[in-house]
Amino acid sequence: MHTEPARGRVSTGWTINRVIDGDTVEASRTTEAGGAHDREVVRLIGIDTPEIVDPAEPVECYAQQASKFARRMLLDKAVSLEFDPTQGRMDKYGRTLAYVWLQRTNTLFNRLAIRTGHALEYTYRSPYKWREAFLRAQRSAQRRGLGVWQCPRPGS
Repeated sequence: MHTEPARGRVSTGWTINRVIDGDTVEASRTTEAGGAHDREVVRLIGIDTPEIVDPAEPVECYAQQASKFARRMLLDKAVSLEFDPTQGRMDKYGRTLAYVWLQRTNTLFNRLAIRTGHALEYTYRSPYKWREAFLRAQRSAQRRGLGVWQCPRPGS
């Protein structure tokens, strides 16, 4: 488990209420004013998982396992969202960009998914603050042949 503290602005009190796929989730939290809910679709920074939800494409190798892993680790769990100013706050689809920390264990889920072979490291336009740690995790998973590294062409 990765227990190094967050490096950026953190928003606490979130719960993952839906896993869209291995690298995109929906989080919600109750606000203090009137019990309203904040709800965010979150694209996890620094990772890419095989596609499972694109109707125009076949399900990619290891996509089912990556999504199942994300559901098992995140669904109904208390999390914190860490934001990274190097990546901006939202992607071109209007999703919030963040790292997801499991509050109970202080584990950075994005890195864990890479380390266990359930995701690949992904740099969108510019390097992000956890990139070196994610690349080390990926090299370790690749050496051990974990998860996506069992596929004929990981990431395609």
